[in-house]
Amino acid sequence: MSDPEQLSLSDRRRALIFANIMLSCIATTIMATALTTALPPIVADLGINMQTGQWLTSGYSLAIGIVMPLTAFLITRFPTKPLYLAGAALFIVGSLVCVAPVPFAVIMIGRVIQACGNGLLMSMAQVVLMTIYPDNRGTIMGWYGLAVGVTPVIAPTLSGLMVDTFGWRSIFYLVIAVMAVSLIAACFVFCDVLKTSRRSFDMLSFAVSVVAFGGVTLGIGNIGSMPFVSTTVLLPLVLGVAASVWFVMLQLKRERPFLDVRILRNRGFALSVIGSMLLYFAMMGSSVMLPLYVQTIKGGSASMAGLVGLPGSLAMAVISPMAGRLYDRFGVRRLFLIGGICLTVSNLCMGLLPLAASIWVAGAINVARSLAIGCLMMPLVTWGTSCAGEGRLADANALLTALRTIAGAIGQAVFVGMMTALAASAHSGGMDLAAADMRGLNLTFLAMGACAVPLIIIPLVFLRGEMADRHAN
Repeated sequence: MSDPEQLSLSDRRRALIFANIMLSCIATTIMATALTTALPPIVADLGINMQTGQWLTSGYSLAIGIVMPLTAFLITRFPTKPLYLAGAALFIVGSLVCVAPVPFAVIMIGRVIQACGNGLLMSMAQVVLMTIYPDNRGTIMGWYGLAVGVTPVIAPTLSGLMVDTFGWRSIFYLVIAVMAVSLIAACFVFCDVLKTSRRSFDMLSFAVSVVAFGGVTLGIGNIGSMPFVSTTVLLPLVLGVAASVWFVMLQLKRERPFLDVRILRNRGFALSVIGSMLLYFAMMGSSVMLPLYVQTIKGGSASMAGLVGLPGSLAMAVISPMAGRLYDRFGVRRLFLIGGICLTVSNLCMGLLPLAASIWVAGAINVARSLAIGCLMMPLVTWGTSCAGEGRLADANALLTALRTIAGAIGQAVFVGMMTALAASAHSGGMDLAAADMRGLNLTFLAMGACAVPLIIIPLVFLRGEMADRHAN
């Protein structure tokens, strides 16, 4: 067991590590959502359909989810600094593959490499910050949430302007430059702040986790383009569910599990996981729907699609640090309730939006969605990992992030497929193309609203008393 260095960290060193993590997270988070706006031009450039092209975003999330269980092992096995540098290097290599003049399949490989680096950096960032700032985790995670929460909303605006001006590959050039600066800076400011111990790598558990997470996501993701009773859907889904059961049984039998799933027995952690999964399921679906609405249905440009999301970006910038301070002061229940209401109402409003409405009405509705993300995203992570206990930070963070990321990938694939199928059905029934697309979008957002209702029920029914109000300590 190696001793961490955080006890000897000066305030200046902590601040530099925090700044470096923020810079890396901005770069990696841009790539998680920027392609939603750039998707139509990419699809046209590569000569593929939208159903295939959306795997550049949902496949990216899937890869992060698959690699996340591995990060719990890596964080507790290898020193902090070299592991962090390796994650940044992987992300840069994947980005370089994506900008090369290569076919779609090779770009997908680059996105997977990117996702591996992003998954490692994302997992490490949260564990490192909660370790070096043990006394004000809510506040520091609120500022971290400003990067991982606001960037996905700003990214479509930025990418829209860049796509219209320089082409879609310019997005990758931007993040390569930012991550290169972060990598160089990390060589000087980072140090080994997390405890490590010698442990063997459980190859069987890792292999089973890949089949489990990958199978479930692929199977559900294919429902949008294939009948449910088909090999493409049922085979990966059945394999994924069976592997998930096997994975849990393996971990329960291990004295030193690959990923400690026993922490799901903690009521607070389990509720934070459920809340995070519901948030990402609805959130990632709507992140694709809004640009499609502006560009495909309303005939706007990529830049316009980005600008429609700008008011939401400003709302997120205000609420994220405030949410962190409110969490430190009041606990998670009030934030949970406000976030659930905002997410449900915003989705239902988009479900009732008429075709003739201005795109800026959708922009105003998106503000409520952004407020929901700010109230829920980081407070749920901070609360859940705090419930798990100090010795399980890496496992709790990996498990929560993996499950919510996969939920987001499933939501994105399911809702894109749902919108496509509903629009096609309406068009074949005699509606003109624009009205049919709008009907598909409306019904899809209503479905998202229904999925967000449990985020209101959980704090009202399950988070009463001291557990929710006192950080579940």
